[in-house]
Amino acid sequence: MTTDDISGMGPLVARLSRGGQRLRQADRNRPWVLDTAVVVLVFLMFCLPDLIHDGAGDGDGPPRFRVAFTHLPVAGMLALQAGLVLPLLWRRRRPLAAFGVIAAVFVLQWSLDAVLRADIALFIALYSLALHGRLKQLPWACAAMAGAMVLVAVRVSAAMSVWDALFFLLSTTTAALALGLMVRIRRAQLAGLRERAARLEIERDQRSRLATATERTRVAREMHDIVGHNLSVMITLADAGAYATDLAPERGKEALQLIGDTGRQALGELRRVLGVLREAADGPWTGPELSPQPGIADIDALCAKVRAAGLEVVYRTSGDVDALDSGVQLTAYRIVQEALTNTLKHADADTRVHLAIIEADTRLTIRVQDTGPATPPGLHEEGHGLVGMRERAALYGGTVSAGPAGGGGWSVEAVLDLTPQGGVR
Repeated sequence: MTTDDISGMGPLVARLSRGGQRLRQADRNRPWVLDTAVVVLVFLMFCLPDLIHDGAGDGDGPPRFRVAFTHLPVAGMLALQAGLVLPLLWRRRRPLAAFGVIAAVFVLQWSLDAVLRADIALFIALYSLALHGRLKQLPWACAAMAGAMVLVAVRVSAAMSVWDALFFLLSTTTAALALGLMVRIRRAQLAGLRERAARLEIERDQRSRLATATERTRVAREMHDIVGHNLSVMITLADAGAYATDLAPERGKEALQLIGDTGRQALGELRRVLGVLREAADGPWTGPELSPQPGIADIDALCAKVRAAGLEVVYRTSGDVDALDSGVQLTAYRIVQEALTNTLKHADADTRVHLAIIEADTRLTIRVQDTGPATPPGLHEEGHGLVGMRERAALYGGTVSAGPAGGGGWSVEAVLDLTPQGGVR
């Protein structure tokens, strides 16, 4: 077979597949149509010839295979044929009952020493039982089938050996049984594949929803850090500028400039964070190039803004903090930003903040201690700020503690685990 022949079979296979799907759907909607069609087909192929020839087994075949059977009247033949064929109407709904009725009529017919082509219905009933019935019913059905086949083999012993007849009959029985089991297994496999595909689709949707919820949480946390910190700085600068306008106009002008710079920086960060929410259909982002996520190197600028707002900040680092992973640096920056924001909200005019970031022994310690009030409102009530810091630290197996400092004021300390997954530094 050539490549052109194989490629030409694609549309044919697709049409056959669609035709099979339509037939299966029609059968599910009207199952009685197929059951009736089977009965009609069996009658036309196997019952009608007996009625036309009026006793098919009386003189058919070579002389050595001619067996003398009872000549049945048409009424008796029709009655036996009806008993053999009509139960096929419920072979899928009640396979055991259909098999039992047909087997009983089959044994009655051969007990009367009569032969009918409609006996094929017994093998169809066995096939249907193997396909639709309970598996624990098959041993009893096979035993009944074997007994019926022995009866037939004995009745035809005048024409052929009993063993030859049994071999042929039991082979046919085995074929019907095997065919039913094979189709049953194949359908079970297909049903399992469909169920697995549906389950995978559900799991995919769940993972998508979970990823969406996680991303929304991340964006909400970033928004809280950006908006909360920058607004706190701007409010403090605005209050200081209003106070200094009458006494030192140049300081008021400087405060307004700082407010503008802080607002522009906050707007840039908001654009960067909200950019991940833009739909793909909106096209690529065509605005100005945005700065990368902040890190430890940007904490100096953060401290400068807090100093401009009126607080004294003492900042120091220890260890190779600039070589840390970008995710760790972003987490450290946001924790420091949130801690300074809370200090800025509740600080007095002469508050001093001591900020230390220490990297040592696969651990990063972030310590923010101020000399302001010992119990700032919001933090001791488990506000969103402290919860957000703990969630960020938990991403790196860390912890966050907050409470009154020993020498007065408020202290926030976060410890992050820098050990990579796998245990290798």
